[in-house]
Amino acid sequence: MDPRFSQFSVKNSRLVLALLAAGAIGGAGVGLARTEAAHAAPAPTVTTATPVSVALPDFSSITRQYGPAVVNISVTGSADPADADERAAQRDDPFGNDPFFEFFRRFQQPGQGQRPGRAPREEAPLVRGQGSGFIVSADGTILTNAHVVKGAKEVTVKLTDRREYQAKVLGADPRTDVAVLKIDAKNLPVVKIGTPADLQAGEWVLAIGSPFGFENTVTAGVVSAKGRSLPSDSAVSFIQTDVAVNPGNSGGPLFNTRGEVVGINSQIYSRTGGYQGVSFAIPIDLAGRIQQQIVQHGKVEHARLGVAIQEVNQTLADSFKLDKPEGALVASVEKGGPAEKAGLQPGDVIRAIDGKTIVASGDLPAAIGLSAPGDTVKLDVWRKGSAQEIRARLGGAKDQAVAATTPDAAAQGRLGLALRALQPQERQAAGLADGGLVVEQVGGAAARAGVEAGDVLLAINGTPVSSTEQARAAVAKADKSVALLIQRGEEKIFVPVRLG
Repeated sequence: MDPRFSQFSVKNSRLVLALLAAGAIGGAGVGLARTEAAHAAPAPTVTTATPVSVALPDFSSITRQYGPAVVNISVTGSADPADADERAAQRDDPFGNDPFFEFFRRFQQPGQGQRPGRAPREEAPLVRGQGSGFIVSADGTILTNAHVVKGAKEVTVKLTDRREYQAKVLGADPRTDVAVLKIDAKNLPVVKIGTPADLQAGEWVLAIGSPFGFENTVTAGVVSAKGRSLPSDSAVSFIQTDVAVNPGNSGGPLFNTRGEVVGINSQIYSRTGGYQGVSFAIPIDLAGRIQQQIVQHGKVEHARLGVAIQEVNQTLADSFKLDKPEGALVASVEKGGPAEKAGLQPGDVIRAIDGKTIVASGDLPAAIGLSAPGDTVKLDVWRKGSAQEIRARLGGAKDQAVAATTPDAAAQGRLGLALRALQPQERQAAGLADGGLVVEQVGGAAARAGVEAGDVLLAINGTPVSSTEQARAAVAKADKSVALLIQRGEEKIFVPVRLG
């Protein structure tokens, strides 16, 4: 027995005995009080708390009813020789156990029976993999992860009644990691689709899949968090759970307690490649939109706002006079893009989209991902100390919005910048029509915040500057911090500087 558990039990046993002696729990304490006070006074009335009964969900009924709609997926394909070399290099990497290396390790199970050693450069080695999926229509439409069928030449779907079908990949979207398969069958069992928005942290959820090839394995846990934005090129706001998922669970369904699918199990956080209590699922409403586009058009087109964004920390929140550090800070606006046409400006903080609060900057691309090109969205924007509402018509996603890297907050101190106006050739090289000041020397708070000589200062707290006098005036008006809009090369970023 774990000594910590033993110690915990002893302490709690003493606490229960103490509470019993004090008459705080149940009838035992009441009886003791009546015995001691029998000849002195009537026994006092003691109110006992009614025990709270928590009913656990019936996982067996969910599994019995919807388990037959969960399938095992086997994939055979040819790997690109360059990818094979990369995988071999990673296996030999002494830092291969680094948790950041393992963070986005996928669930796809390596194949068996491959020849040892590296294949000749001109050959494409045979790769086998396994995953999970679930049937969403009785005529054989199946949802799974895009990475499960990546590079597949042959996809085999196995049902719970042991029937097997060759599946066609109708389409796959790497950006959301959703793929749609089709098998030639009729009257198949299907899952019931739920609403991820109704999920709450702490709510029970259930996963069914084929971890390590063990088909129709059932695991359960709770929703740990919603709206997780992960540091990848994904356009997904993930559901985080502590459900045990392992290699082979990829593409399998995540059920709520009503037997409705609310997500597709997709990623895990792991230092070993196996379950460590942190799993991520793609919300089913997003997957449904991807499915609809693939079935109708054979491809997926993502919506695009056309902004580069960064996180809002406490220093930036203070600079822009925000009540709390939330939202997506617009660092730059794509020229001629949907955001510029709508009137968005660098320094705007997008706090909500269509009424949905943007807490972390990653919430914005995830929310945009639920829209289609041509849709009009309502943006709640904070600009220069006041709230505004802007409507933007989204374009097609040629490139995703780039999340700019936010430097660390600076320590207290003076701004410490020596500035000068740009020469005509410098202005042309920087692509600036007007405004901006070159940072010639940097020290104090600005240096600690990451400002470098050669940077171009474009604005302070959202106000453009084209002279040193304007810069001094803007700093003089600031309270305890300023947000400097800096251009370095072709990139623009807000640098928060704590003035003290």
